[in-house]
Amino acid sequence: MIRAYSKLHNCQEPIILFGRMLALGLDPDKYTFTFVITSCSHQLSLVYGEMVHSMAVKNGFESDLYVGNVLISMYSVFVKLEDAHKVFDQMSDRDVSSWTSLLCGYAKHGEMGRACEIFDKMPLRNNVSWTVMISGFVGVGRYIEALSYFSDMLCDDEVQANEAVLVCALSACAHLGALDQGNWIHGYIGKSRISVSSNISTALIDMYAKCGKINCAAQVFNGISRKDIHNFTSMISGLSIHGRGNDALCVFYQMLVENVKPNEITFLGVLNGCSHSGLVDEGSSIFYNMESLWGVVPKIEHYGCYIDLLGRAGYLERAFKIVKSMPMDPDIVIWRSLLNGCRIHRDANLAECIVNHIGELNSRSCDGGEVLLSNLYASLGRWEGVVEVRKLMGERRNESNPGCSWIEVGGVVHEFRVADTLHPQIAEIRDNLNEILKKASLRGYVAKTMQVSFDLSEEEKEQAVAWHSEKLAVAFAMMSTLPGTAIRIVKNLRTCEDCHLALKAISKVFGREIIVRDRSRFHTFKEGDCSCNDYW
Repeated sequence: MIRAYSKLHNCQEPIILFGRMLALGLDPDKYTFTFVITSCSHQLSLVYGEMVHSMAVKNGFESDLYVGNVLISMYSVFVKLEDAHKVFDQMSDRDVSSWTSLLCGYAKHGEMGRACEIFDKMPLRNNVSWTVMISGFVGVGRYIEALSYFSDMLCDDEVQANEAVLVCALSACAHLGALDQGNWIHGYIGKSRISVSSNISTALIDMYAKCGKINCAAQVFNGISRKDIHNFTSMISGLSIHGRGNDALCVFYQMLVENVKPNEITFLGVLNGCSHSGLVDEGSSIFYNMESLWGVVPKIEHYGCYIDLLGRAGYLERAFKIVKSMPMDPDIVIWRSLLNGCRIHRDANLAECIVNHIGELNSRSCDGGEVLLSNLYASLGRWEGVVEVRKLMGERRNESNPGCSWIEVGGVVHEFRVADTLHPQIAEIRDNLNEILKKASLRGYVAKTMQVSFDLSEEEKEQAVAWHSEKLAVAFAMMSTLPGTAIRIVKNLRTCEDCHLALKAISKVFGREIIVRDRSRFHTFKEGDCSCNDYW
């Protein structure tokens, strides 16, 4: 009975039955302890779990394999990793589950250094242990290492890739824009005759969309006979980041026709699509009817998308009023969306109003707002404002993330940072970039330096924007690939106006298609134009 009830996550019966058993004077065995401790993990009851652990020790089961395994798992759930390790060390007999349970504890909580140490010492590995490592690296954003471990796993004849590890590997490819590796995994799934579940289909749609191949994502989507909410949501989000808001709405309406109920994430994708395509009326209608028609209460993320939609379209005062009347406190995304709207429409007065309002609230939810305001002042040539804001930022010691871009060449992902000096070919890359920009300037490209937040000479400003990470990535790709090859880049920040202009010019001069995925959307540069139509 205890075993049967222990399979239910929200059930206290195992603990109640265990108490009745003890009251009757019956002695628990190792199986009783195993199932009761498992139930303590499900009930999130650490105190009771520790009591049962103590009883197991008194009854001589402290070194039992099964009891030890569930104790390691229980302590890992409660992030008591040192206690889990103590149990592991005291076990006289260990199996692959013992090692994997301890490994999972460290990986699940982001301690990948310790996880690697345990993994390297494992005498035997199985599918679960490999999956734990790969998903752990994905969870902490170390995607290159995740793919490296996935490659090593495929070389292990004792294991075979399962659904969970394939989804993790495809997720890593999606984040890195590693199309070649993502294509290879798709082919591997077909050749290995692995059943394509909803999770794998969704991961494939997401991978192709985030690698810039939205048509391939659509092919996977259209090939699904019975689409579920995850398939629909992934396709909507993919179309949205490509700026195809009308197509995203079409898929949304198809979803409703097929009686698939949208969820919170679906609406984030739809509202993002409206924002990137300027569909104010459509986005407003969906936002204000989310709760009444579909039973989804707007959360702060939905407000952020809607504020972004209004800000991009120039409805700044309306957006500011909504922010002030929101049922929850605005976060950094809300303020950045609003200030970004001010930057696009060059409304320094409203931007000042917003920053002052934040100050009155004594809010630390917009630590990046000063950067946007400083850039706006710089674009208007108001250097006294730049100095004042930068001084305030210095007092608060704010640090912004440096620009970083990733590009896959020959199946290897290369990383570039702004003004990079670490890449082994950086000197050659810089020389090549200078030549590229010279040829682009002969065809009309002029560096746009308005947002360089320092009162420098024009030449110094041009040098400051020349070494942005996506430009370095493009220069590397052009010297490492054949003429005419498409270039795909993933960037962690929003593409600046100068890089946007430069990449349009480069695509025309050199006849290259350049696909850039920045923090919020895709830009496909081709023959001097961009798919965003300069609305981003």
